[in-house]
Amino acid sequence: MLRDRYRQWMYDWETRLTTRDTNRVVRPFEWGEQWAQRWPLVNGDFAGAAGDPGRFIFELNRRIVERSDEFFAYQSPPDYRLETRSVPRGKQDARLEDAQFLRFTSPVATPFPENNIANARWFCARQSRRSRFGKPAVLVLPQWNSDQWGHNALCRIFNRLGVSALRLSMPYHDVRMPAGLERADYAVSSNIARTLDAGRQAVTDIRCCLDWLEQQGYTDFGIIGTSLGSCYAFLASAHDRRLRVNAFNHGSTYFGDVVWTGQSTRHIRAAVEPVIDRERLREAWLAISPHSYFSKFARWPKQSLVVYAKYDLTFLPELSLQTVEEFRQWNLDYRVAVLPCGHYTTGETPFKFLDAWHLARFVAKAFR
Repeated sequence: MLRDRYRQWMYDWETRLTTRDTNRVVRPFEWGEQWAQRWPLVNGDFAGAAGDPGRFIFELNRRIVERSDEFFAYQSPPDYRLETRSVPRGKQDARLEDAQFLRFTSPVATPFPENNIANARWFCARQSRRSRFGKPAVLVLPQWNSDQWGHNALCRIFNRLGVSALRLSMPYHDVRMPAGLERADYAVSSNIARTLDAGRQAVTDIRCCLDWLEQQGYTDFGIIGTSLGSCYAFLASAHDRRLRVNAFNHGSTYFGDVVWTGQSTRHIRAAVEPVIDRERLREAWLAISPHSYFSKFARWPKQSLVVYAKYDLTFLPELSLQTVEEFRQWNLDYRVAVLPCGHYTTGETPFKFLDAWHLARFVAKAFR
C-alpha cells in the first residue's frame, strides 16, 4: 500500500514538472527530406525524395545503419579557439565569474549561423589524476532543453576527482538556439530529417571535442550523457573507440519509441500521429537509435553505467530495461543504477544528489 502511494505521488510530481511549460509548440509534420541533400550517403543523389519522401527517408535510414561509419564521418575543424567570458554563476546567482569556452565551426552546416558554431564550457582540473591509460577527461552532454547552467555542478565534481570536463552545448541548445525559438525544438521535432541531422551534428561535434582534448595532451576519455544527451553519447561512443568510459544517464533503445510514449514529447506525437504510427516512427529515426548500433559499440573495450528512473514517464522504464538487456546480450562491461524517482524529478532534491553520486562514483572508479 505504501509503495502504491509513493508511486502515485511520484507520478503526480513528475506530471506537474512536465506540464509546467507553456511554450511547447505543435509544429506541422514534415519529412524534411531537403535536410538529407548534403549527407555523405546521399551525395546529391536526391531524385528518390521527390516522388515519395517517406519511402526515401525509410530506405535512407537503413542505409545509414549499414554504413554508419561513413554517415558519422567528419573533418576536424581548423578553427579551435578557447574564449574567456564573464557569465552568471548560476540560474539564481547573478554574480559573474570568468569561464572558458571552446568554440569551433561544426563539421555539419545548417541554415542557422548560431547553431553552426559549437560551444563547450571547459572545466580544467587543477590537479589532473593519472589513469592507467593516461590523462583523463570527460565530455558532458546535458538533457534536452538544458540551459547554460545544466550539469555545470557535475563538471565541478569531476574536477575535484582530478578529471577535466568539457560540457558541450548540444545542437540548437542555449547559445546555439536560432533566433525566435524559446526551446530546442529543432533538435527533436516533427521534422523527421532535421531531427536526424541534429543527431549527426551532435556526434560529429563530440568527436571534434575529443580531437581538441587530444591536442591538449589528454589521452583517456569518457562521456556522460543525460536523456537526449545519453542518446547522442551512445551514438558517438559506438563510432569512436576513444570513448572508453561511458555513463548513460537515462537510456533507451529506439528514438522513436521515446518520442511516441514520453510525456515530455506529447506535442511532437500530436503532430506525427496523424501521418505515421509508432512502428513507422521507429523506422524513420532508426539511424539515431542506440538499438541500431550495439554491434558497433561492442567493437572496442568500454566500461558503461546505465542509469534509469523507476517512475520515469519520459523514458519509460520498460524501454530502459530493454537497453540493459542489450548490454547483457552483447556481454558488455556495464553496471546499472536505478533511481527511485522519475525523469524530471531526477533534477530535484534529493534525487539529483543521488544521481550525481552514482555518476561520480562510476567515473572515479573507471579512471583508476
